[in-house]
Amino acid sequence: MNEHAPRYHRPNRLSGRRRGVAVTVTAVAAAVVAGILAPATASAGPRPGVMQQRLDALVQKDGVPAALATVKGRDGRIHTYTAGVGDAATGSRVPVDGQVRIGSNTKTFTAVVVLQLVAEGKVGLDTSVDTYLPGLVRGDGIDGRHITVRQLLQHTSGLPDYVDHEVILNNPERYFEPRELLDAALARKARFAPGTKWEYSNTNYLLAGLIIQKVTGRPLGEEVTKRVIDRIGLRHTYFPVPGDMTIHEAHPKGYEHAADGSLRDYTELDPSWGWAAGAIVSTNTDVTRFYGALLGGRLLPAAQLAQMRTTVPADGVGSGVRYGLGLLSRPLPCGGLAWGHGGTIPGYQTFGGTTDDGRAVNVTVTTIADDDAAQHVDQAVDEALCH
Repeated sequence: MNEHAPRYHRPNRLSGRRRGVAVTVTAVAAAVVAGILAPATASAGPRPGVMQQRLDALVQKDGVPAALATVKGRDGRIHTYTAGVGDAATGSRVPVDGQVRIGSNTKTFTAVVVLQLVAEGKVGLDTSVDTYLPGLVRGDGIDGRHITVRQLLQHTSGLPDYVDHEVILNNPERYFEPRELLDAALARKARFAPGTKWEYSNTNYLLAGLIIQKVTGRPLGEEVTKRVIDRIGLRHTYFPVPGDMTIHEAHPKGYEHAADGSLRDYTELDPSWGWAAGAIVSTNTDVTRFYGALLGGRLLPAAQLAQMRTTVPADGVGSGVRYGLGLLSRPLPCGGLAWGHGGTIPGYQTFGGTTDDGRAVNVTVTTIADDDAAQHVDQAVDEALCH
């Protein structure tokens, strides 16, 4: 990428008109801080101020159907904002803090479960993938005996991505088994020798999900729900069960721009191709609470949280951006770091960040933003965190 500003939240793209590292379910944003989010007072937007102006401009000038945001200030208060329409056909209002598909924020949830298993002595970060999935990971330059769990979580494995963008866009209701996705990845050549480079690949988190299932003997969605979602009370967040293509609560519809400029509705789709890398549905407010709980020490022991925050350069994502274990950091223009992860999936793109003194923001637009719109969301995030 040639961005002058860090695009930490979107290392790759879905449609053919946008270049990317690999996936559709994903994009990387920043979010949360080293303090637990305090109980907050929520206020329904729109409210006057810079964030509302930014969301209005995204709709009026950049052409996104809708934009939603949650901002948490130093005082712990949470404010929500909306702009645009929740349904392009009817012109209905955007639900305040509506549910959306959060794409690759899912990776952080998956990484948390793996690190909990590390803390329990059931998984080793520097143990080979082959130890847990014997003989499964083999291909051209690919050998699970030489790839570690840490390298999966940090995107340093060299594994090629499994995502076929056009298949997903043209067949949004198709169900994929995890093994089918893995076979697609293993049919491709390794990108580089394990541990020698960084490159974003959804295949890493596909394998992390399979390891979770093998070690626990339970479906991935159940483990994420029990160990993360229910544990910290994310009441508007869920991991879709197989076959569930809907968004359960009030939500804005998600769209993609067709070649003729019209909007194609991707609200209902089968997120199985995202699975451990990008299937979760949540709200902006729940996302900020998740990262606050994580970085505040409510989900991981200190040793595993420190491992999660140990980063390597995320080459090609943005100036100063670094990637840990399912968690990303980037420098803010006003100084300090923002931590987190964002996501991209047909119909929705999320951006965000949280600072070490507790300021937090998460923004969702109801389409995959083009470069101009994404830069404008970046600016809104930075303004919320720096002012």
